[in-house]
Amino acid sequence: MRKEYDLSKMEGRKNPYADDLKAQVTIRLDKETIAYFKELSKRTGTPYQVLINSYLRQCVAEKKEPKVSWK
Repeated sequence: MRKEYDLSKMEGRKNPYADDLKAQVTIRLDKETIAYFKELSKRTGTPYQVLINSYLRQCVAEKKEPKVSWK
């Protein structure tokens, strides 16, 4: 194997399956929630958006339902 490769002339291609994997959405979260996941991100070295997504996926897998009470 070479120590270095010249990739400057290679054309990049977008992953054709990327759009099927995730969807970009806008979600409004309170500041405490964002701060919690950002701090967790610093400790784990995992981006906070990945942590939020992982937690939500866990909720889906476990079929958790939020307990909401409107005052």
